[in-house]
Amino acid sequence: MKASSQLAGEARSLRLAVLRSTFNAHVVAGLLAGARQALLDMGLAPEALTLIEVPGAFELPLAARAAAASGRFDALIALGAVIRGETDHYEHIAREAAAGLAAVARETGVPVGFGVLTVETEGQALARSAPGRENKGAEAARAAVAMVHVLRGLKTKATEPRRTRRTTRQTVAYARKLARSRKG
Repeated sequence: MKASSQLAGEARSLRLAVLRSTFNAHVVAGLLAGARQALLDMGLAPEALTLIEVPGAFELPLAARAAAASGRFDALIALGAVIRGETDHYEHIAREAAAGLAAVARETGVPVGFGVLTVETEGQALARSAPGRENKGAEAARAAVAMVHVLRGLKTKATEPRRTRRTTRQTVAYARKLARSRKG
């Protein structure tokens, strides 16, 4: 079991969107319930959560890009379930969903919590979407909120004035040297 994020923090003032695949709806419903509960536990107001439904996991990246570009959301949570079948279709969908969602986060700067299950069996999917500590929808929600705080912290640090490492003595010596070079 993966430890839940200790970075999650508050969701009180955030605006979030959950993008939900309607394919394998019985599995995704559990992921959505887990994500909602995690967000409520972090203080998110129910009206600050927007639900966006898409046909399948392959469509999640396009909807995520549009949601991120709208400027309406601090973070996104993508939920879906890709269960291996008899063909290699599973591999293509899983790869494109993961790569596409990662690209949205990198290119827009809007965190995307990855709650897309990629499993061998329906039983594995149901276990990972069941209520409780191992619900992957809840993990994706906590990760998205954590990344909002991480990115905000980095922006704050980047905008703080840089402190010089010179001592007063070094500064005085540099000023004298500069003055001498201008005279002569």
